[in-house]
Amino acid sequence: MDNSMLPVVYLSTLLILLAGIAVFLGQQIFKTQKVERTFSKLQKKLQQEKGTSREYYELGSIYLEKKLFVQSINLFQKALKAEKNLDPENGALIYNALGYSYFAQEQLDLAIRNYKEALKLYPEYPVALNNLGNAYEKKQLTSQALEMYEQTLKFEPNNKIAKRRAESLRKRLVSSTKS
Repeated sequence: MDNSMLPVVYLSTLLILLAGIAVFLGQQIFKTQKVERTFSKLQKKLQQEKGTSREYYELGSIYLEKKLFVQSINLFQKALKAEKNLDPENGALIYNALGYSYFAQEQLDLAIRNYKEALKLYPEYPVALNNLGNAYEKKQLTSQALEMYEQTLKFEPNNKIAKRRAESLRKRLVSSTKS
């Protein structure tokens, strides 16, 4: 390659890199603005009138993303009370999110209770099964955690989290029985 072309190649590469960064930043800004508009709209609406389960769940999920767990718990509880005949899958989503909010605050017994409620409504819900396994694991209930991960794998055989955690727990159980 000719040495006179080297600066052009460097500048072209730099320009492409900067354009990629600009596109990425633009997408992030757009996504954040969309979430903030939804957040603002739902907050205003729910302060003025009673909302639907979906609206409470959506706002609770935004609070969850912002790591405002107490507020998300309050909204998820309102979501459960907002409709009498809540679809089982939607109810399971809400209970799972509620469980996650408690888990994030290290209130493991409440998290477990809500994950179990989610699974009563929708027994094949792999996210709730994984979350319950994680909560059991955090409470040092290894055999129960392994059971949840194995159940997850029955419904989702390629679930990477469940595979990895189940394998790790099996090794731990085998080493503890050898001791």
